[in-house]
Amino acid sequence: MSWFWVFVGFCLLIVLHEAGHFVAAKATGMRVERFFLFFGPTIWSFRRGETEYGVKSIPLGGYVKITGMNPEEDVPPEHEANAYFRKPVWKRIVVVAAGPAVNVVLAFAILFGVFWVNGHLEGVPRVSKVDKGTAAAGVLEPGDEIVAVDGSRYLERSGEERLGKFIEEVAAHECRGKQVDGCIAETPVEVQVRRNGELKTFEVRPRYSEEAGRAVIGFSYSSRHVDVGPGAAIGEAGDAIWEVASGTFHVFTHLFESEQRKQVSGVVGISDVGHQVIEQGLEKALLLLALVSLSLGLVNLLPILPLDGGHIFWAVVEKLRGRPVSLRVMERATMVGIAVVLMFFFLGLSNDIGRITGEGFEVR
Repeated sequence: MSWFWVFVGFCLLIVLHEAGHFVAAKATGMRVERFFLFFGPTIWSFRRGETEYGVKSIPLGGYVKITGMNPEEDVPPEHEANAYFRKPVWKRIVVVAAGPAVNVVLAFAILFGVFWVNGHLEGVPRVSKVDKGTAAAGVLEPGDEIVAVDGSRYLERSGEERLGKFIEEVAAHECRGKQVDGCIAETPVEVQVRRNGELKTFEVRPRYSEEAGRAVIGFSYSSRHVDVGPGAAIGEAGDAIWEVASGTFHVFTHLFESEQRKQVSGVVGISDVGHQVIEQGLEKALLLLALVSLSLGLVNLLPILPLDGGHIFWAVVEKLRGRPVSLRVMERATMVGIAVVLMFFFLGLSNDIGRITGEGFEVR
């Protein structure tokens, strides 16, 4: 049943994305010929006014057909005034940007609602679990309150910031020479804890973790539930969107680095993660829906055709030049764009296959 809800979630995001284009096109006086979910042969459709609505058979997205989006399209004289390329550049940009905008706004609304209703988990400086075979094993115990690391307490910091500073203190202890998985730091970390009301100080040598990308002692912090008001929920939703947006930008600008290429995921991976997350509860399912919606909006804003960002880019170029860009240039740009999109698709699919045949997607 969870796979069904994953499919429904994807369909919802596609419909809302295309609805953004549709509403904006109608609002700016453009003629919309078709509004379809999926591609390929038509399964079901109906017509209302000038627009045909329906569902096609290949579940790979959706589309809104606006009269005159192709400069060489033969537009009947009675519809020419409402054709896409007969409208001012700013109206075209509004119509194209409306789809990704809906995805971003939807992601923000979901994040805001989840944070406001459910609050969030905040890390506290207390040992939750000690990993076996690590430097902390046999030294720290669950329930220990971390008081200071290397003599630094950071009492003036908030809870999350304080934990971050403790992690930085540990990470500063590096191995001698090259950092390889499991190598032991050259100098020990001094950890002061409060155990059963008594202060105790231990020296442990952290080990470099390839998975974490830094030196670690080998324990996890406890967490507590924190309620947030609407103002704080707005701030946290905005921070989450900025974090995802900056991370997405970083991945796409560093695709020549193998570690960054591994971050790209395809439909198979997202579907599998969605299936697992739905089984873990409504909150995580909504957070994943927000993440996928935001990613769909951000990726569509990449300045390459046939993505929405490509149409925006060339509309801006037309505005700056003062005249339309030649069809030949647009066709070449579209060919390059399709090649790039296919590259992303096969890269994501390759990563998905690697994860499925390896350690899975590690959803916790």
